[in-house]
Parts: sequence; structure tokens; C-alpha cells
Amino acid sequence: MNLREVQQLLDARLLTGEEYLNRQVGECFGSDLMSDVLAFTNRQTLLCTGLINLQVIRTADMADLCGVVVVRGKTPGEEIIKMAKENCLPVMTTDYTLFETCGLLFQAGLRGCSKKGVLL
Repeated sequence: MNLREVQQLLDARLLTGEEYLNRQVGECFGSDLMSDVLAFTNRQTLLCTGLINLQVIRTADMADLCGVVVVRGKTPGEEIIKMAKENCLPVMTTDYTLFETCGLLFQAGLRGCSKKGVLL
């Protein structure tokens, strides 16, 4: 699955990174704890979060994530969008909750970063 497919599935509004929508998504991780993102994600993971602060972009850059989906219809401020652009990080927002967003992505075949392997 690529980010364009994620955007369509989640009826998400792209805030930055249109040129990266063909990027492949390896896994998905839903969290508002950036320490968990650093501890449990792999490269090319899509982060789904309700946080809208600069730490999200810093964490996504450090962890080499493929993009960020902000949930519950929240819209990050201009400073966050600017930092995401500088870091070549696509950011989109959806009206779905974090639970619904992760569920839709899982149902569409995207798997999480479970240490136990693929959960069915």
C-alpha cells in the first residue's frame, strides 16, 4: 500500500508532501507516545497520532517514518507543516479516530509493528 492509497482510504486531507504519495508504507503504528514510536517502529512505518506538536515531526524524522496521519480532524499549525516540508515528511489529517484509522488500515491489509508477528 502507498500513501496515496492511505489518503483515499481514510478520506484524508493532505497538508504537505504530495510529491511523496507514491511512497510505500511498510507497517502502521498508532500512538500518542513518541517514546513508544522510537522504541517499537521500523523504517517506513506510517504513524497515526492525535498529537499536533513539533515532537511528532522530530520523532518521525529520527525514526525514518514514511508519513504521519493526524486523527480526529486535528490540523497542525504552520510551524509543524513547515518542519514536515523541510524533512520531506508527508502529513495528512483524517476525521476518523485513532482506533478507526488503524482499524481501516488493518482491514485494508496493512499490518502493525507487533513484536509477535502478524496478528489475525
